[in-house]
Amino acid sequence: MTEATPELARVDDLGDRLVVVNMNTTKRGALSPALYAAINEAMAKAADPRIRAVILTAEGGFFCAGGDLSVLIDRRKMPEDARRAKVDELHGLVRAIRACPVPVIAAVEGGAAGAGASLALACDLIVAAEGVKFTAAYVKAGLVPDGGLTSALSRMLPRQLAMEMCLLARPVIAERMESLGVVNAVVPAGEADAAAHRLADALAKGPREAQGVIRRLVAQAYENTEAEQLDAERDAMARAAGGTESGEGIAAFLEKRAPKFG
Repeated sequence: MTEATPELARVDDLGDRLVVVNMNTTKRGALSPALYAAINEAMAKAADPRIRAVILTAEGGFFCAGGDLSVLIDRRKMPEDARRAKVDELHGLVRAIRACPVPVIAAVEGGAAGAGASLALACDLIVAAEGVKFTAAYVKAGLVPDGGLTSALSRMLPRQLAMEMCLLARPVIAERMESLGVVNAVVPAGEADAAAHRLADALAKGPREAQGVIRRLVAQAYENTEAEQLDAERDAMARAAGGTESGEGIAAFLEKRAPKFG
């Protein structure tokens, strides 16, 4: 298996207050143990109150090609329980992204395939280069989607399009994803990373705690009944209304100045 380069995750302290995960491999960002470790490390680093966003990006012109089929050949020899555990490792990455205390942004160049698409769709915001393809090609290898891909696609896309992607392995380009509200912005090739940094800069000016609560509320809304969600919003608003962030935000509004959330 091709290992990722040693520096896969780094904290950029040049005023950005970011954790940037660089998915660098020689197989178009194919998943590897080093990449798993880097993403988990980055999500843990995001607990630092200085950190305001995480960016998943890649060098080499391709976001992430998902699983390495040459590895899956060896995995066929494993007992089913061992294969299940390997899938759980991937699902742990998706859960870690979802549980991250700050917004996670995907900067997608080239394409996002299989589990790579799962990772991108697990993020809160997605910036993609023109012509980028999102692909679920598992069926071509006699496999089925994992990494929460069926969950993400069924929530974000019309059922028939989700079926088209999974049953026929037809890619969907970034421009169509943007028209469906899945991708936040489509930019010229080579500019996705810069656009993601601009989004991170905008997030850094906002209230960190409130942003984290908003992420949790939106995530819970998929599972909660309306009554449960109303209660969750009530409790969150009651806490926020007495917090320091709302104190600064309300004061700034009344004083007609930009808030300083720290």
